Amino acid sequence: MMGQVLSILPAGFGISSIIVIIIGLIILWAIVSIPVWIAAKVVTSGKATFGSAMAATLLGPIVYFIVLFAVDTFLGAVIGSTAYVWASILAFLAWLAVFKGAFHTGWLGALAVAVLAILVFIILNALLGIVFGITFPGYFPSLF
Repeated sequence: MMGQVLSILPAGFGISSIIVIIIGLIILWAIVSIPVWIAAKVVTSGKATFGSAMAATLLGPIVYFIVLFAVDTFLGAVIGSTAYVWASILAFLAWLAVFKGAFHTGWLGALAVAVLAILVFIILNALLGIVFGITFPGYFPSLF
């Protein structure tokens, strides 16, 4: 027992596995940023950069989660179970605020980026399915 080292990682899970996971997450982050970038390009008349889209896709979910958790926790103590609805609304507005700041638009512009990004994602997902036979699993029903 004295010679054993306690590890939080499973056996066989070394530094190379961590590096592969980090590279995979960065690639996934870039892929997820593409629909947001295209949508922001349309809404901002070409002024949006891919870097701002990556910043928005990184910060948006973080801000959303923090606001959702904080508002639900603190407001839940006051008004009960309906706090989650208010927390969701405020968290979505916080996410839009991230888009608003990242792309230098107004509130309607940020909403347009969010809605258009979803549409672009659906279209790209369908095109990937048609051309390569692959889609993002779990998001939409298969077209084939």
